[in-house]
Order: sequence, then C-alpha cells, then structure tokens
Amino acid sequence: MTSTDRVEIDERQYYTFAEDAPMLLESGEQLGPITLAYETYGELNAEKSNAILILHALSGDAHASSCRSQTDENPGWWDDCIGPGKAFDTDRFYVICSNVVGGCRGSTGPGSIDPNTGRPFGLSFPVVTVADMVRAQRNLIDYLGIDKLLAVAGGSMGGMQVLQWVVSYPDRLHAALPIATTARHSPMLIAFDEVGRQAIYADPNWNGGDYYDGPHPNAGLAVARMVGHITYLSETSMHHKFGRRLRERERFGYDFDTDFEIESYLRYRGNKFTERFDANSYLYVTKSMDYFDISNGHGDLVTAFAKSTGITYLVVSFTSDWLYPPYHSKELVGVLTAAGADVSYCNVQSTWGHDAFLVEVETMTSLISNFLNRVIKENSIRV
Repeated sequence: MTSTDRVEIDERQYYTFAEDAPMLLESGEQLGPITLAYETYGELNAEKSNAILILHALSGDAHASSCRSQTDENPGWWDDCIGPGKAFDTDRFYVICSNVVGGCRGSTGPGSIDPNTGRPFGLSFPVVTVADMVRAQRNLIDYLGIDKLLAVAGGSMGGMQVLQWVVSYPDRLHAALPIATTARHSPMLIAFDEVGRQAIYADPNWNGGDYYDGPHPNAGLAVARMVGHITYLSETSMHHKFGRRLRERERFGYDFDTDFEIESYLRYRGNKFTERFDANSYLYVTKSMDYFDISNGHGDLVTAFAKSTGITYLVVSFTSDWLYPPYHSKELVGVLTAAGADVSYCNVQSTWGHDAFLVEVETMTSLISNFLNRVIKENSIRV
C-alpha cells in the first residue's frame, strides 16, 4: 500500500506513510512504514472547516460510530455521541477516528509484520509514546487535506492525546475536549497498569512476546482486562448492577466455581477482550500511558500550555471516577487558567465511575453540543 492509497473496506480505511523516511520516535528509534486504520463520518465541507478528530481510549479503535451502517453488529465505542443529531452531529461535522500506532485494530503495532524479517514484530517493535501516536495522527490529518481541526476530543487515554495535540500542534485546532483524563499518570495508575502487564508476562503462552505462531497468552490478557475493568466502574455502580447476587444458584457452592454475578461478569469481559485485542499491544499502550506527562520537555505544566492559549477548552470530569478523579481535571483547569487559556470546566454528578463519559449520554450531548456551538460562533467558523 502506498502513501496515496485510501482503501475503504466497509467503514474502515487505511493510510500508509513513512515508507521512504521513517518517523522518528521519542525514544530515538525510527518506525516506518506506518499504517493507520481510520473511519470517517459525515462530509467534509468545501472550506474543510468542520472536521473533528475523535481519540480513543486504551481498548478502543477506529470504529467510534455505527452511523454509516444499518446492520452493524458491533456498535462503535462512542456510538451514542457520534451520528446525526448527536453530540458530534454528523449532519454538520466531519468526524475522524483512527486506531493508534502500537494498537492491534488495523494500525501498525507489535502484531504487524516487520518488513525486515517477514514475521510479526513482537517485542522488537519500538516503544511508542502518546506524542508518537499524535504525530502519526497529524500525518493522517495532513493527508486528508485539513489545515485546522474544529476540535479534538477524547476520554481517558483519548484525553491524553487531546492534551498532546494542543501542546504539539496548537495552531492546528480551534477547540479541545479532554474528558475524564489527566495531564500525567499518577503512581496509582502506573501500578494498575503494571499488574496487568505482569499478568500477561506470567501466562505460559506469552513466550517473551513471540507467540504469534502458537497459542496466545489469553489467560494473562483476560486477567489484565479484569483488573482494568474494575477501575472503570465505581463501588456504587457495582452495587446497583450486581450487589451480592449469586450466579444461577441459590446458595454458596463452597468451591471455587463462580458464585457471584460480579465474578461471572468480570470473567466474561476478560475472555471477550481476548477475542479482539493483542496482548503485546496491551503492554505497549499501557506503557505509553505510564510515560505520559505533558510537562516533559517543558519544565512545568503551565509552560507546556503557554503556546496553546488560542485554543478553547472544555474539561469534563465525573464525581465517581476514581481512576482519573476530578482533582486531576481541576489541576488541569488551574494550569490552563494560569497559562491564560479560555477554559470551561464541568464536574458531572454520576455514579458510573470512569465509564461515565460513555454512559451519561444526555449530559454529554448537552455539554458538547453547546460547547461546539460556542466555538463555531466565536470563531465565525462555517460548518
């Protein structure tokens, strides 16, 4: 595939670049060629002024919406917010979402074929950072012919990419929506990621990351996903959804089979995750999150955002999110304010924990729609 190829298979498209001149990574290593899987929704207007880039979280991919398909059996991960009449209204906006470098859903990652060996990269794939992911996305936006994005938006790891966009390319966007995220990973977040990685290392099928010709380390990956999924919920949401209800039995089994509904749910989510995600990608993507600190290379956070004060911000957190608790967002708002940025902040009352940005649809629709309308009006943008 050449850098001018754009192949549409159902909703997914692919863009390949850095074939002749590999992309320099933050680590000092080089990577190329690089393929990004992406999807688009809506139509790009003549002025190319209505484009919004959506950035996914750890386990997400390019399939953010099902609005282009009436028969999609796998709804997009932000389907409730992207489509006609929704928060990111595809009757007005051209919405783009790509799978990150290092991922496993169509973009170049450790499971991709190394052109030098003809075999999957495995752990020979270079470590990538959030800044590397964003640099690759900028190449995609250049390819699409878009000089300036109306907005970039994302939650969790997607929110980290939003912040990296405003620091790396402040002249390429009007507005930023970092949601349920942080300006730098805390020790607790790094600790949870390390537990997940250790679960994968401990799987007898991991084989130092070279497992593509044999059984995959699905048991370890499932445990990693189970640990991660717990952090996406809240104690209140667990009580409401599961309580202490037993699973298809009326009394304790006094054995180590599944007793509780919550046990069954976590096992199901863990096992389903192994059907669509690569264990090595889990290692790489979590490591990129752990490395994330937007102040790197700038000295402090205020200095990091000094050149992005022309951007309008909407920062959103959720009261029950203990993975990225509201104080992370409040610190970010304080830093942006100190840097002289135009920033709005909303701490949404919710019992859904970190996943609230995917679940609180009515609130998110109102917040995002009103914010985008304000940005359009104040910047006299034609959409």
